[in-house]
Amino acid sequence: MERLPGWPVVLAEGPVGLRPHRYRDAREWSEVRLANEKWLAPWEPTANRSWADRHSAGEYVPVYRSLKRGAREGQVMPFVITYEGRLAGQLTLGNIVRGAFCSTYAGYWVDGRLAGRGIMPTALAMAVDYGFTASGLHRVEVNIRPENTASRRVVEKLGFRQEGFHSRYLHIDGDWRDHVGYALTVEDVAPQGLLARWRASRV
Repeated sequence: MERLPGWPVVLAEGPVGLRPHRYRDAREWSEVRLANEKWLAPWEPTANRSWADRHSAGEYVPVYRSLKRGAREGQVMPFVITYEGRLAGQLTLGNIVRGAFCSTYAGYWVDGRLAGRGIMPTALAMAVDYGFTASGLHRVEVNIRPENTASRRVVEKLGFRQEGFHSRYLHIDGDWRDHVGYALTVEDVAPQGLLARWRASRV
C-alpha cells in the first residue's frame, strides 16, 4: 500500500484543531462518546453490543490500533477534532483509492454539547483542503441519511454538491438506511480552497 503523503499532520483554525489519534485519548474519547449516546446512536453502524460496552476506555485501544494501521497502509486519514484543546469529535477520510479514482469518503461526528459553534464545517474544510493539496486527492464524497439534517447542513454550508440518492445503502441503527450522496472535487474549490471559502461565508 502507498503511504499517505504528508501524514501525520496537525491542522488548526482558531480554536478548532485536527490531529492524529493518540493512545492516551482513551479516557477522554470514552467520556465524550458515552455522553453523546442519544446524539450519535441513530447515525451509527448497527452493533450487537450496548453503547456502554462499545465505548469504554478499553474499547478505544483496538479502534486506535485499527486507525493507525489503516493510516500506515495509506487507506485512511483519521483525525481527532479538538476544540480549545479538548477532544470534540472525530473526522476520517477513509476508503482512500489512488489511481484513476483518486478519491475518499469523509465521515465525522462532533460532541453534541458543542454543536452550533461551527466546529464541524471548519474541521471538514481543513481536512478537504489537506486531502486536495498535500495528499493529492481529487474528490471527497460524503453520504448522509436524509433525516440527519445537522450533518446535511454541514456539507451544504460548505457547498458540497448533492449528486445522488442511495437506497438502503448502509446498515445503520438496526436497519438498511437510505443515504444522500454529496461530493466535491478539487476544481470546485480552486484556487482559494474550501477553508478560505468557509471563512468568507462567515464574515
